[in-house]
Amino acid sequence: MPLARIDLIRGKPDQYRRTICDVVYEGVIGPLNAPKGDRFQVITEHSEQDFIADPNYLDIPRTKDCVFIQVTMNEGRTLDQKRAFFKFVADELHQRLGMRREDVLMNLLEVKKENWTFGNGIAQYAQ
Repeated sequence: MPLARIDLIRGKPDQYRRTICDVVYEGVIGPLNAPKGDRFQVITEHSEQDFIADPNYLDIPRTKDCVFIQVTMNEGRTLDQKRAFFKFVADELHQRLGMRREDVLMNLLEVKKENWTFGNGIAQYAQ
């Protein structure tokens, strides 16, 4: 059950934000191998003063159009799957939206399956 949180500067069109969500979902069910329909996403827009991304950390030039993508998921994906996810998302956002690959910052958080509830206050994945 990946949960994607996407943060960006306020003011982008609805379709722009929707495309980011679509690309992240495709990466989750593709390279990260989550089941189809496993789509839980939150987009948060911020004012420029409340969205801080170092413009040159690790010698990667970033603009104010930087997007933060954080995916919380069950532990167990391989390094190759994670790398494929990162590349897929950056490449697709570049292709579909013209977003600079340098402006796509991603983070994966892995948790144990027992740390989820899908509703009703029940830990459905707990053994």
